[in-house]
Amino acid sequence: MTEITIYHNPSCGTSRNTLAMIRNSGVEPTVIEYLVTPPSRDTLAGLIARMGVPVRDVLREKGTPYAELGLDDPTLTDDALLDAMMAHPILINRPIVVTPLGVRLCRPSELVLDILPDTQKAAFAKEDGEAVVDAAGNRVR
Repeated sequence: MTEITIYHNPSCGTSRNTLAMIRNSGVEPTVIEYLVTPPSRDTLAGLIARMGVPVRDVLREKGTPYAELGLDDPTLTDDALLDAMMAHPILINRPIVVTPLGVRLCRPSELVLDILPDTQKAAFAKEDGEAVVDAAGNRVR
């Protein structure tokens, strides 16, 4: 069985769509509701390193204390940004998905298709009706 983990926020449509695409590949992932059970600092830093992106790319601005905390300051270090995410997990952008093929921030949700080891088992449309996968399991766009 393929091991997949999703750092998930059930209140987020992008996160829900990503989780549904993982399940559409025939895998029931480990679901970590990161607002309830945040990753440790070392785990988060490791995930970001495995994604190969700057720490700042994983910061969420909308609906968070980003502005109030002055996190737009370009002189802030990665350590300072990680500290802020540890103090306020809502600052961690989501969903982050871990598969044997890699780690990715899946925004937009269909980015998960690039790291799923198993093909889609059926057609899939996002919650808003946008088609992502056809009946043959192929990406629509």
